[in-house]
Parts: sequence; structure tokens; C-alpha cells
Amino acid sequence: MCGIAGFVDFNNKSNEKTIQSMIQPIHHRGPDDTGSYLYNDFKGSIGFGHKRLSIIDISSGGHQPMHYEQYTIVFNGEMYNYKSVRSELEKEGYTFDSASDTAVILRAFHKWGVQAVHKFIGMFSFAILDRKTNQLYIFRDRAGVKPLYYYHQKGHLLFASELKAFYDHPAFVKELDHDALVEYFLYGYILAPHTVFKNTYKLRPGHFLEVNLETQKVREEKYWDIVDHFKKPKLKISETEAIEETEKLLTSAFEYRMVSDVPVGIFLSGGYDSSTVAAILQKGRTEKLKTFTIGFHLDGFNEAVYAKDVANYLGTDHTELYCTEAEAEGIFPELPFYYDEPFADSSAIPTILVSRLARKKVTVALSADGGDELFGGYRKHHSVLRALSRLQRVPSFMRKPIGSVVDLFPPRYIPFLNKTYRFDHFYHSVADLFKGGVYPDQILRLTSHHINRRGIDKLFKNSVKELPTNFTHTRDIEFADPLDPALAVDYKTYMVDDILVKVDRATMSVSLEGREPFLDHRIAEFVSQLPSSLKIRNGEKKYLLKQVTHKYIPKKMMDRPKMGFGIPVEHWFRKDLKDTLLFYLDDEKIRKQGLFDVGYLQQVKKRYFSGINEDFEFIWAMIVFQMWFDRWMK
Repeated sequence: MCGIAGFVDFNNKSNEKTIQSMIQPIHHRGPDDTGSYLYNDFKGSIGFGHKRLSIIDISSGGHQPMHYEQYTIVFNGEMYNYKSVRSELEKEGYTFDSASDTAVILRAFHKWGVQAVHKFIGMFSFAILDRKTNQLYIFRDRAGVKPLYYYHQKGHLLFASELKAFYDHPAFVKELDHDALVEYFLYGYILAPHTVFKNTYKLRPGHFLEVNLETQKVREEKYWDIVDHFKKPKLKISETEAIEETEKLLTSAFEYRMVSDVPVGIFLSGGYDSSTVAAILQKGRTEKLKTFTIGFHLDGFNEAVYAKDVANYLGTDHTELYCTEAEAEGIFPELPFYYDEPFADSSAIPTILVSRLARKKVTVALSADGGDELFGGYRKHHSVLRALSRLQRVPSFMRKPIGSVVDLFPPRYIPFLNKTYRFDHFYHSVADLFKGGVYPDQILRLTSHHINRRGIDKLFKNSVKELPTNFTHTRDIEFADPLDPALAVDYKTYMVDDILVKVDRATMSVSLEGREPFLDHRIAEFVSQLPSSLKIRNGEKKYLLKQVTHKYIPKKMMDRPKMGFGIPVEHWFRKDLKDTLLFYLDDEKIRKQGLFDVGYLQQVKKRYFSGINEDFEFIWAMIVFQMWFDRWMK
């Protein structure tokens, strides 16, 4: 795990000092080693910078940027199957002077070119320069576990693991993209390929950039997409065969994530996903795995007791820490630095806390994200199926009139809507749903909103629009199963741009490598071809995964309501943190900023302080934005 940064300057005004200044702000991603490289044997210059967190081959043999023949690479991530690929290359006559996975990637690229990526099992973002052909390639892994940002404007292409690496490059212009802010306030995060700044992008998962240094042409190409696997015919196998193959793939993926030359631990919440990771990996091992849990002295927000039960049953070396409100609140001022784009998922706070706990004993921690998106684990997945069934019963000729009527009434007057999960956030978009068509991805998109479209129009002083995102990516694709588009969209939106961002920045804030065993692409490709009846059965979510888990942990120990990993910030800002809210949402402060309508925000604050929590997700998003704005835009 590392931090990378670089530039392509066709104006030839950047130098090695420039690249060194770019990597300094991301020192926390790799405090063990620093490297830089400058190449200017063409009409311009290229700079590569690297901050290393030593995980595999912790000797100087893993130093980056690394060179082989005409290739130079900076690499962030892990290639878990590097030993098998190395053996294949050795049979082809390749030799190695380093035991690192980076050396394997270089030689694999020399052998197979861009097709080498299909041999990699891992998480990665890397840039590789071919000095013979004057081509630069920038890759991001299939699921998007590792981040990669780039800026392209006026003869410059900058790239980095985090946005803050761009700020010290003289060519970078911090110009807010107001349309991207629409996404932020709708969802609490900004979806790829967009970012908070104009001319600045997230490289989409499963894609790479190809830069021709002679013609200055930049091209983006897809090499993997989970949708392609959802589109395949469903596998004709029995339930028993599906369980056995799933267990086999999980075991392989989990074991790969244990490959390391430094200590490895596991984040354990006590839920199905993390418990499955711990159970499969602990079985057959004599040494106790290290597991970590953060607890809170708050009813409804504490899973630590369940995690401890699972840890005791499995026999792991378990560490738990109960945090006070003050400790959690102490994280607030640090959020804008590590999440250097507005990011409103408050569970980032406990994720940072558990990362700090784990870092005292290990350098690598396995998380268990992706299980819900793959196996149908969120309540919203079942709700999409239920809502789709109900809404499709409405004749098409009646949908627009019904939508128009719904616009006239608040949700409390529409009992049908109040009975469906998150329809308190969705009711205001029923008109849009009926007018735009009843699709699973549309239902998922609208029920994911933190603020309705009418609220967006009231919030911004100037006209803004919604940008195209992966929420509508599947609209023209025919799926055999109605659950598939919802799972595919969730995998390409909420998971990658919320969950994985949260874990990457939280773990990297303490120089801890976070690994995601459920996001092995082999698992995704297999599970996506299974019917929804193996994922949600008679209202039971994650049916297939639970059958695997119960082989290792008694069902009675696991059967309990899903809690999530959050903290009750909506209550804190009415009490101890009220002054913080009033400071960041101060009328004069908002007025001087010139972005938002002060009157609308006054109404929202008034409702919140009257005891209504419905607006809090938006309020929290606004507080986080103002904290970010103060940190980076002033």
C-alpha cells in the first residue's frame, strides 16, 4: 500500500521539485520510503512520485519508482497472486532482482502489454511509462479499491492517489464544479468519474488511461465491468453446488489477502461479512488471528458485544475499545484533510477509530466490504424488489397523473409510501419515477437521495444540473433477473464511491493497509451469475452467504438485526455540538460564500432544532462541505 502522484507536462515547465512537492501531502499513505523520477526525452516532461508503506519485500528491493528495460512504474496496492505470475514469467526466461509484486507487474507488462492486467488478482492503481513507444498507461483495479484521480487541462495531465497531491502543482486550478456538488448533496458523496473540481476526474474502476506522449492524445478504455457478468446467462447449478463453489472462492480470496511480510489483522463487527472472513481464516490455523472492534456506550449503535461473542467462539486474539463521544467528536476537525473531497458518510469516524486501534498491533487489516452488494445484504435491495412489484401494477397511462398528484402532498398523507423502506426520502421523487419509467436502478437511485431534487433547486442560488452517473448506466440493458440491475448499480456507485473511499482514507490516515477480501473479482463474476433466489429468499437477505457462514458459526449466534457501523451524530448536533452546527451553517458565512440560498437553510435548521431528524443527512452533508471549504478553498 502506498501513495502515488505524477504529471505529464507538455509545456515542459515542471521538474523534479514539482513532483516532490506533490507527494509530500500524501506522506501518511507511505511513511517508509520516498522516491521520484523525471523523464523529459520527448517534447515535455513526466514526473513520477511514490510514498511507500512496506508490505511485501520490505527491503530496499521494493523501492519505487521501479525500472525494467524501457518501463518505469509507480504502484499503489497489492497483487496477491504475484508468486504464481512470477513463476509463469520465470518459465518464459525472466529473472528477478526483487521479491516484490511491483517487479512482477513490470515484467508482466513487458511480456503481455496491457493484457497483463487480466492476470492480476488484487487491488491497485499504477502508472507505467514505456519509454520506447512514448506511451503512458494509468490503471485502476476492477472494483475500485484503490483510488486514482487525474486532472487534464491545458497541456497538463496530473494523477495521484488523493486530490491534495494536485494542490501544489502550479498548473492545477481549484474551480468548483457546482453540478458535481449536486451529486454530493443528493448522495453524500461524488460519483466517478466526477470530482468536486472542474477538469478533474476519478479514473473509473476497471478502466485505464492511455496517454500518447507524441500526439498528446488521452484515451480511456474499459477492461472489466461487473455488469458484463450480470448480463450472462444464469448458471444452472444446484443450491448445494452454489454453496460449495462460493465457499471455495471465498477461501481462496481470503487466503490471498493474508499474503504479507508484516502483521495482518481483521476488522470484526460481529455481522455476517466480517465474521465469515474471520471464521474461514481462523479455521485450520494454530496461531490466533488478531481481530479488532470499536464499541460505543450507546444503545442501537454498539456491535462490540456481538463481535466479542464471535471472537470468543472462533478463538481469535481480540481487541476491543469502547470510545466516548468526546473521542468520536475529536475526529471531526481531521475529516477534511483525509477526505479531501466533500464526503458525508459519518461512519468514517468509527472507521478511523478502529483503524487507529488496529495500527497499534498490525500493518494490514482485512475489512469485509462488498458482501452486501454481492449477496443482496441491504434492506434497500429487498425493498427495490418489493417496490418494483407494487409500482409495476400501476397501469402506465396512470403513472404521470399519479405523479402529479403526489407532488401536491407531503409524505405523511400517503400511507402506501410510508410503508416502504426509505420512502420518507423517496416520496418526493415518485412523480419523477413515474414520468421517467419504473426501473430497479431508478428506484435505487431515488431512495438513495439525502435531499430531493426540489430541495436541490431551492438550495443552490444558481442553476445546476445532475451529471450522468452509474445510477443510470444499466437503463438500456436487459437483465434476466430484476435484482441484478440494483446490485450492479450499487456495486458501481455506493460501494466504490462511498464505502471504499471511507475505508481507504481511514486506514491510510494511520498508514494501515486495508484489504477487501470480498472484492476478489472471481467472487463477483461467479455470484453475479447466480439467481436472486439464492441471494434474497422469502425476505431473508444474503441467503447464500449465510449458508456458508453457518458451517463455521452457529446460526443462533448470528441471527440478529443488521445494525450498520455508525454513530448518532444527529443527536449530538442538537446538544454538545450545537455551536459547531451554528458556526458552519451561520447565515452570514453562507451568504458570503455565494453558493447556497440562506433562506432555505434557515428553514432546514428550524425543522431540525424542532426535533425532526428527516433533514439531518443533508445538514451533516452541509457541515462537512463547509469544513472542507474552510480547509481547502480559503
